[in-house]
Amino acid sequence: MRIVSILAIVAGIAAMVALVVHFGASQVWQALLAVGWLGFIAIVLIHTALIGVMGLAWAALLPGTRWWVAIWGRFVRDSGSEVLPLSQVGGYVLGTRAVALFGVPATRGAASTIVDVTLEFVGQLGYTALGLLWLLHLNSQAVDPRAVLIGLAVASCLALAFVVVQRRGIVHIDRIARILGRGWAERTAAGAAALHAALDGIYRHRSGIWVSFLLHFGCWVASAAELWVALRFAGAPLPFGTVMVIESLVYATRTAAFVVPNSVGIQEGAYVVVGAAFGLSPEMGLALSLLKRARDLTIGVPVLALWQAIEGGRLWRRAAAKAPAAPLAGRD
Repeated sequence: MRIVSILAIVAGIAAMVALVVHFGASQVWQALLAVGWLGFIAIVLIHTALIGVMGLAWAALLPGTRWWVAIWGRFVRDSGSEVLPLSQVGGYVLGTRAVALFGVPATRGAASTIVDVTLEFVGQLGYTALGLLWLLHLNSQAVDPRAVLIGLAVASCLALAFVVVQRRGIVHIDRIARILGRGWAERTAAGAAALHAALDGIYRHRSGIWVSFLLHFGCWVASAAELWVALRFAGAPLPFGTVMVIESLVYATRTAAFVVPNSVGIQEGAYVVVGAAFGLSPEMGLALSLLKRARDLTIGVPVLALWQAIEGGRLWRRAAAKAPAAPLAGRD
């Protein structure tokens, strides 16, 4: 599986480079300059705020946990997923580990991560549906709404099946736990049975489920503000509704291409194709995609460095506590 991921990301990078070369590296660079540093800083700030709100969505599933713990865990989760796409542990496990360092039990952290990821996906489905409705409102012939509707129906069935498995399929939950924790969750908790009980406890807290879902849905809608702001800085503004349609279709494409880490190459191609349907030049589409990747690195690298420092300090203190005291020198 790791070999497949490596081959996929190599092919994605090759496709990304080919797109930039095909449409002209100088033209893409000019599009980046048009957005400028202020536009890039605005994108980073908006995305940072959205990660914070998504952390609150996770906190809603962890009543009794300090809100900033979930926000910190969400930053680590996203940073791991975006900066370390080929890591064996992955962003989900890093996020679960990050909250565990501040007192969240392993089983509870893993269960809340599974539910949070599910609700985020359901929120994305709602966002895609909203984009489809706006596409129909625009009466645009550039994108076939039937294809989007079919994809939305398939994704909805998958989301429903995943929720049912979480609630009923304890055998499958055991497999999810092994994938999520790589053995760590089982060593620190009671295994699949405890994870299943934790999932039931989270789903019984209906108000937390609804708060988390609504926050995720709101973040999906608000995420279109990044592209909207960047285009205004570039002097090529589009209506917010149009931007929302573009973003919903691009992220739907990313989700469908989940086998490619970080959708490298896929995202760039989606911005070129979908953006062109709404008057966005290929050069600007590629520039926006590259800006988003630079945004992820700008946020993710410092977060991972801080997380590594916290982990390293913890391991150093544990090793120091276990080290035997040096013997006192005897008198002559």
